[in-house]
Amino acid sequence: MNQPLAGYAPAPVTARMENHGNHMLKVAMQTGNDLLARVGSMVAYEGFIQYEPNPPAVRQIARDWITGEGAPLMKCSGDGLLYLADYGANVVVINLGGDAISVNATNLLAFDANLQWGVERVKGLAKFAGQGLWNTKISGQGWVALTSRGKPIVVDCGSGEDETYVDPDALVAWSPNLKVKGKRSFKAQSLIGRGSGEAYQMAFSGQGIVVVQPSEDSTDRLRIRG
Repeated sequence: MNQPLAGYAPAPVTARMENHGNHMLKVAMQTGNDLLARVGSMVAYEGFIQYEPNPPAVRQIARDWITGEGAPLMKCSGDGLLYLADYGANVVVINLGGDAISVNATNLLAFDANLQWGVERVKGLAKFAGQGLWNTKISGQGWVALTSRGKPIVVDCGSGEDETYVDPDALVAWSPNLKVKGKRSFKAQSLIGRGSGEAYQMAFSGQGIVVVQPSEDSTDRLRIRG
């Protein structure tokens, strides 16, 4: 019985966060090193791990949001191994190492609770979105796990001589120091989503990366908040 399944056994722990295959995240949990994760993303765990949905830190940030919406996050604490997934999406693990990243809410799977984070308005898009577009910025020393509907591509914007254009429905994350602006290809009633006929793109320039998924998932992309 064990022999045919040997290739699926958990591998030895080598880092705080790492992939188990392409579609699952493994987190080495330790007391005092809490994790914030998407509610409902836990698929298995070993050891003693506790969960607290909508903890005070999340509620405080939610009160700062213009709409008052809360983030669908839970605090995970304890000792053991925690496995997370999101409906079979690919998982991308990033060690920030003091840097920052701006992430679409639907692509955020988990991150270390000691990181600084908050919801910020995306600059340079007000004239296209009217009331503004918002994203989650995370920074500091620690780990972040993102999801992608399919294997993503990471585009290095390089020296900033050329702009990188991305469909908002395929955008996962980007370096927040990049300059962002909107571009319209032709007139359309809808600015965002598949119904726009690719009429609206986000243009990035400067030093940094952009993470793009091979799927135009219009569910909760770059939330418009008034």
